[in-house]
Amino acid sequence: MTVLAQSAGNTGMAFLKIGAGARNIALGDNGTVYATDASCVFYNPANLSYSASDGVFLMHNQWIQDVSSEMIAARITIWGLPVGFAANTTAIKDIEIRSKPGAKEGTFTANYFMGSVSTGFEVADDIAVGITGKYLHEGIYTDESNGYAADLGFTWKKFYRDFSLGFALKNLGSMDTLYNDETVLPSEMRIGVIYPNAFVAKNICVQAAVEFQKYFKTDNSHINIGLEGKYDDVFALRVGYMTGYEAKSFTTGIGVHYKNIDFDYAFVPFQYDMGSANTFSLHIGF
Repeated sequence: MTVLAQSAGNTGMAFLKIGAGARNIALGDNGTVYATDASCVFYNPANLSYSASDGVFLMHNQWIQDVSSEMIAARITIWGLPVGFAANTTAIKDIEIRSKPGAKEGTFTANYFMGSVSTGFEVADDIAVGITGKYLHEGIYTDESNGYAADLGFTWKKFYRDFSLGFALKNLGSMDTLYNDETVLPSEMRIGVIYPNAFVAKNICVQAAVEFQKYFKTDNSHINIGLEGKYDDVFALRVGYMTGYEAKSFTTGIGVHYKNIDFDYAFVPFQYDMGSANTFSLHIGF
């Protein structure tokens, strides 16, 4: 399916490879260290410890080739412990049905779902760990499969001067059989470093991060680079670059912050006439 254009390989459930949050996607899908709002549950649950406040996160991603995703996440504090809840629904529409050469016999929609619960907490000064448990579902035509997975996260604030380090293991688990074959999850490792806000002029600050991403079941590895500039902590301009993909590399986007509300947009162009991806997300802190 076209969704596999995200990254070739021998794994299924490729919707888990699509980024979460317009800000993170605009920064080159660089969320292991950048994501500190409720969207961090999709990247690094350890960052729940460093979220500024509780909040709700909503996202719509109109990806390429009739692929769309809806995401929702929330961070709340329960008995002093940050807890994250999240859901991701992804659909691939208008897949043609053919049992023999010739005209199509109809179409169907492939549906994917992920629901998760996360938590993160400090184990030492400026060092936090986190864990996410996931329920997974895929429905393709008349067949269905379910599975479970876990993410593990680690964050070390100011491990060297003002630099912070993030590390995550994602999608560690398994699925039931589909079409008599087991779907292999896209398990991966991410490690990233971020340099926090540095003022380059009055009311203008920038921060940069770089991340290494490696899928275990394939030969795919990527370096994700993101740069964000902010004016007066209200307007943000973002650019990113990803290596190792055949059909995409550059990302960009903007953001607006007002009181406890963040609105973000990301644009990712694809090559080979595959179109482009447009992502909108909203975060409300409380």
